Amino acid sequence: MTSEWILAVDQGTSSTKALLIDREGHTAFRTSASLELICPQAGYVEQDPLALWQSVCRVAKECASYAAAHHARIAAIALSNQRETAVTWHSNGEPVGNAITWQCRRSAPICDRMRDRAAAIQAATGLPLDPLLSATKWAWVFDQQPDLRPMAESGELRIGTVDSWLLYKLTGGRVHATDHTNASRTALLHLASLDWDEAMLSLFQIPRAALPRLCASIGVCAECISVPALAGVPVASIIGDSHAALVGHGRYEPGTTKATYGTGSSLMMLTPALARETHVLARTVAWSSTAEVHFALEGNIAMSGAALQWVGEFLGLPNPAEDAAALAASVHDAAGMMLVPGMVGLGAPYWDAEARGIMTNIERSHSAAHLARAALDAVAFQVADVLDAMETAAGVELPTLLADGGATRNDALMQMQADIIGRPVLRSAQEDLSARGAAMLAGVALGWWKSTAELAALPQAGRLFEPRMSSSRREGLLAAWRLAVRRARLSDEKKAGPSC
Repeated sequence: MTSEWILAVDQGTSSTKALLIDREGHTAFRTSASLELICPQAGYVEQDPLALWQSVCRVAKECASYAAAHHARIAAIALSNQRETAVTWHSNGEPVGNAITWQCRRSAPICDRMRDRAAAIQAATGLPLDPLLSATKWAWVFDQQPDLRPMAESGELRIGTVDSWLLYKLTGGRVHATDHTNASRTALLHLASLDWDEAMLSLFQIPRAALPRLCASIGVCAECISVPALAGVPVASIIGDSHAALVGHGRYEPGTTKATYGTGSSLMMLTPALARETHVLARTVAWSSTAEVHFALEGNIAMSGAALQWVGEFLGLPNPAEDAAALAASVHDAAGMMLVPGMVGLGAPYWDAEARGIMTNIERSHSAAHLARAALDAVAFQVADVLDAMETAAGVELPTLLADGGATRNDALMQMQADIIGRPVLRSAQEDLSARGAAMLAGVALGWWKSTAELAALPQAGRLFEPRMSSSRREGLLAAWRLAVRRARLSDEKKAGPSC
């Protein structure tokens, strides 16, 4: 019999990855293509939309060639993607400038002028007002180029997150759509109705005609046209990368919590229903089908792996992230040094766009290795902050944190994480959990798997890290971290400006 595989594409910030997944949930093939960030000025972070598309074409073609060589059929495409990154393009498929990435802070002035509407935005969309949100980026684009708005209103212009852009290109411009998970990260989706919110569209002055139609995360929404080797293959799932990682862990009971460690980090906790409003966390769609919708609480961290990348660049290391991680592993701890990576502000649970990165407790004996270790420790501290907020909001104490993402390969980080939260961390052995999660949903759409119980039964492997740090040591480090965070955040007096 001819083998059948699902092609799972995970379009991320630093690379695009692709897997071929079989009916037993095993990975038959993996490939990737690296990507670059563009930083034209302080606080601005962009990517070339055509480079994103070309990277998807490259990995898709490699997977198609591998499948053909092994006489296998690609039954469906599953797509996961970096979220909040805002793309604007003409109806002919030509982009209007670069994509504004989720890391970019250029829309901070948009947020400032809407500050009095922050509570209304969060009540409707579940999201704290922050430059992270896609709507603030499109509002900035239309402010900068007012001539684009009439084009958007007439349907000549398209706007969307990365999934919408890639789907548009895959279908040769025939389909402009997004799923509920990506839509729930724009600040334009009403969480209760799962429709574009007219009040938010009016507030951000976003023409509805330019937005994609909404669809479920699970289900065929289009067919590939633009990649000849995949012509006619259905797109059977679309889901944001953090949500896909949650699916990929294979645990679906309410209260399940995972942390994805990448360029940034996302913690997500499954909730039994749409949670009550909380000011320090986001409420979001976990994933959806035509029959039901699952919700989650989420906390976003802007710089986790990016903090090590920054240290490597600061030190002039040849391979910044990798070399900084190696430096960090060469010392037992940071010897008291603290690094708060607020270079682009602080996300959950602070949501302080004006915070800035700082180093504290620096002594003459400290070395480059201690700085790198402080950056690694900062990842664990930030995750602990969000986890604490989640437990408070949900009224539970989580027994185990599920971990995934490229940075989890660092044993020192995983041990530090277990130590600083005082409970076990289960690291997934699956390197590309977002792609795997998207493939699992596509398999449900195809009828390969019919329930979450069957998804949970798919092969999983991992390593458990138990806490080893004493409670007194833990509390001392957390107290030093909290003091450093307070110093990184601008005081009310500084935010107000100098007095006369």
